[in-house]
Amino acid sequence: MAQIRIVLCRPSHPGNIGAAARAMKTMGFADLRLVAPERFPAPEAEWMATHAADVLAAVRVHGTLQEAIADCAAAFALSARPREWSPQVLDVRAAAGRAAALASPVAFVFGGESAGLTNDELFACQFLVHIPAVPGSSSLNLAQAVQIVCYELHMALDESVPAMRTEKPATVADIEGLYAHLEEAATASGFLVPGSRLRERWRRLFSRVPALEREEVNILRGLLKSLLKK
Repeated sequence: MAQIRIVLCRPSHPGNIGAAARAMKTMGFADLRLVAPERFPAPEAEWMATHAADVLAAVRVHGTLQEAIADCAAAFALSARPREWSPQVLDVRAAAGRAAALASPVAFVFGGESAGLTNDELFACQFLVHIPAVPGSSSLNLAQAVQIVCYELHMALDESVPAMRTEKPATVADIEGLYAHLEEAATASGFLVPGSRLRERWRRLFSRVPALEREEVNILRGLLKSLLKK
């Protein structure tokens, strides 16, 4: 459970931060990260973090989402809104199962209360996660969404068998480096043309791979480096 990270991007109300901490504590999770919170620390957060003062005290604040998830093997973006261009889409139960199978840090990323995640934040993650709900009523309170995700993770981890992995998984930073390298090669070769959705397409392609290994990323980058030299 120590490998699971909950990331709140730009939370506007500190009470929701405290309520999210409480939701995490009830399911055994303790790693809460905040990206550019509007107001924190704040007494409202402490008021709402009943029996979870330790989780709140250990909160780490980051300036960007990329900083908060750079060392993770995968990041799962929560959104109630369908996106025309997005990473692979999973329901919350499937996402929890995928996360439980990884023996490395993973992050579940939530957007601000008013507008959710931006497209840039969404594409910093490898998966888009929906919490199934009835049409027209899909918007959940931030802490409620965190509670549902933590419950599904708790159940998935309770049932999962530790995976025997011999290779080190690629981190978000490793994968972002691959994307930058792909863009460099595509631009240099003339394959990437203005207005192309190629960047989104290759992110979508690699999001379908359950768990890239660092060595696999290094092989691809070695190939790109060799091609660029020629």
